[in-house]
Amino acid sequence: MSSGSQSSSSSSQYPILCASFNQDNSGFAISTRDGFKIFDSNTGRLCYERASGAFVVVEMLYSSSLLAIVGGGEQPSLSPRRLCLFNTTTGTALRELNFLTSVLAVRLNKKRLVVVLQEKTYIYDSNTLAILDAIDTVPNVKGLCAFSPSLDGCFLALPSSTTKGSVLVYNVMELHSHCEIDAHRSPLAAIAMSFNGTYIATASEQGTIIRVHLVSEATKSYSFRRGTYPSTIFSMSFGPSTQLPDILVALSSSGSIHVFSLGLAINQRGRRSSSFLGSLLPDSVNDAFDPAHHRVLQKAVPAGVKSNVVVRKVDKIADTSLSESVASRATLSVITFNGHFLEYTVDVNTQNESKWSLESEFNLLAVISGEEQHFQLV
Repeated sequence: MSSGSQSSSSSSQYPILCASFNQDNSGFAISTRDGFKIFDSNTGRLCYERASGAFVVVEMLYSSSLLAIVGGGEQPSLSPRRLCLFNTTTGTALRELNFLTSVLAVRLNKKRLVVVLQEKTYIYDSNTLAILDAIDTVPNVKGLCAFSPSLDGCFLALPSSTTKGSVLVYNVMELHSHCEIDAHRSPLAAIAMSFNGTYIATASEQGTIIRVHLVSEATKSYSFRRGTYPSTIFSMSFGPSTQLPDILVALSSSGSIHVFSLGLAINQRGRRSSSFLGSLLPDSVNDAFDPAHHRVLQKAVPAGVKSNVVVRKVDKIADTSLSESVASRATLSVITFNGHFLEYTVDVNTQNESKWSLESEFNLLAVISGEEQHFQLV
């Protein structure tokens, strides 16, 4: 799952204050200064809206009627220190949790609720709201975190250093620290976990290298070079596969979307490690993968505009360029904080050739309730 929701400060120049996809990327939520909206990712239909002021956190629980919302503090009733569990069916608050400092991020699944503050993270039982654990953290002013919502591999990742790119991986179901990974020399800028908690991806403030780690062994599994020049990684997301995450996508401040093929990388590693030369290469060389596993779409979104990207699905399709061969198609959904939803596809054939297409785009701020978007290109 992607590093998930993103929020911008109340002084932001963007009309969208926060944007988040739900746990299976079938829906997403956005907030503006006027209220929040819930959309269906497949059709673009506006499923729910509430005009009640600015919110900096709006998190869905799959496609249920439960939302976790935190106000932006622009009016007394919407304190950023108060988490409200809200029922969209009745339009009422179910429960409220109050904290001493602002809530920076919230993650949840059917068993656990995670609340991230600047120097402490709380774990609750989602059903009873009993507090299960409180984790002291290093100052985490951006509320950076990643969460794998699967009950079979439910992990939380948090920065564990302010001076280098170390990450703490915490077992949310068993309530204990799982491991700590030293991923980068510079502080972390983005974290993402696969749905089942098998993999974690990290990017530092430099943004030139993205690393993918195997959580069970707390080891560095792959290194991908995004580019030569520093760039801020706004968002990362794994493919939805419950076994192997076929791809990892990243969206950078340059406006580019990067797609890294993890399946090809694993196959390459297997071949390389079984070879004589591969057995002699040190890990630092052996885990740097071929640029053929990296695809980039430049100018996917306007440069510098904060955006959130997820891999909604990966399908096998007939490869028309070669007879009787199969290619893969990844569908990527993007929310830009200046108010647009975009859907891209990238096809990769058996000869490792790729093709990008912009399938749809619409203005999130102009959608009328109940109206289905026809995803016309604009």
